[in-house]
Amino acid sequence: MAADSFCYLGVARMNRHGLRHLGVTDTAGFVIGAVSARDMLRLRAEGAIALGDEIQAADDVAGLAGAWSQLPRTAAALLADDVSGRQIAAIVSRRLCALSARAAVLAERRMREAGEGGPPCAYAFAVLGSAGRGESLLAMDQDNALVFAEGAPDGPQDRWFAQLGTHAADILHEAGVPYCKGGVMARNPQWRGSVATWRDRVAHWIGRSRPDDLLAVDIFFDMLGVHGDTALVDTIWRDAFDAARGQAAFAKLLVDAAGPVGPGFTLFRRIRTEQGRIDLKRSGLFGIVSAARALAICHHVVGRATPARLEGIKALRIGGAEDLDALLEAQGTFLDLLAAQQVADVEQGVPPSNAVLVRPLSRVSRERLTFALDSVAHLGEFTHDLLFRGE
Repeated sequence: MAADSFCYLGVARMNRHGLRHLGVTDTAGFVIGAVSARDMLRLRAEGAIALGDEIQAADDVAGLAGAWSQLPRTAAALLADDVSGRQIAAIVSRRLCALSARAAVLAERRMREAGEGGPPCAYAFAVLGSAGRGESLLAMDQDNALVFAEGAPDGPQDRWFAQLGTHAADILHEAGVPYCKGGVMARNPQWRGSVATWRDRVAHWIGRSRPDDLLAVDIFFDMLGVHGDTALVDTIWRDAFDAARGQAAFAKLLVDAAGPVGPGFTLFRRIRTEQGRIDLKRSGLFGIVSAARALAICHHVVGRATPARLEGIKALRIGGAEDLDALLEAQGTFLDLLAAQQVADVEQGVPPSNAVLVRPLSRVSRERLTFALDSVAHLGEFTHDLLFRGE
């Protein structure tokens, strides 16, 4: 392996070939050292933060942008060494968390330099959605929030953190992570607040009776603190799971707000495409994520990642074990196909998206895709059944 390779590549290569040692080569191809499986395991045990070193070292927006621009190359290298889409998503998410944390640090510096002083109380900057779940790929925008120890809405603390959230959003956008089109950013009032404000907000959500009142609320349950006093985030996140426990009607409204899974097949069982591509997020991936989240909320499976949620539901033995396994496999298939397509698109100068070209897929990939689309064909009914199981 090359000296500048990420440790993940070494682990994957060792696993694939059944090796215990790898030679390390310089840019000319000469062996300059060696690493062992133990070396690799130690690197991973230290938190795999090597991927984020250049992000954490960035001292300005230009430095952040330069580090972030290397992400497609990282994903391509991982893909070339047979790292799964699920693992690539976990690595991308880790980098996005590191980038978001660094943006908060630089935003706080801007506040001080502008004469606004330091934080008025303890706070945490958090990511939501796919980054919080560890499931982000190359087609992304920013989803973030702020939790602070005390202060009323539009009070002095809230106004200070509104400015911080605005700076952080601007920095992330300039670094290469676009503004959230849905407005899920800490600069907006509904995505920041004190611990007390967040608790009131969650109670208000659970009392709603229409899905339209809960648009984008579901990703709150993916919230992950990345900077500051992250215990504040964990507190309101766990409190929300406790408050929503057994609230099947609320969980169902979240699923309804997310919308149904788009049809994956035509009338004649051909994969449904637009301009040769199928939108895998709309045709299944988003549905799996939403279903797993809603089931976890209702049945108090306190976790963030979709696989952990599905495994947690299965462990409760409330039914549908084979279907849950099929959903887990389907998510893996969608992530594999999306990772490969997004890397290929970026290499060809095409903006990454959630749409995959069907014609170039191999027979095996088409079979996997067909199975995955079949697995989500009746996801709505399946989710409803498990939400209300036992009532």
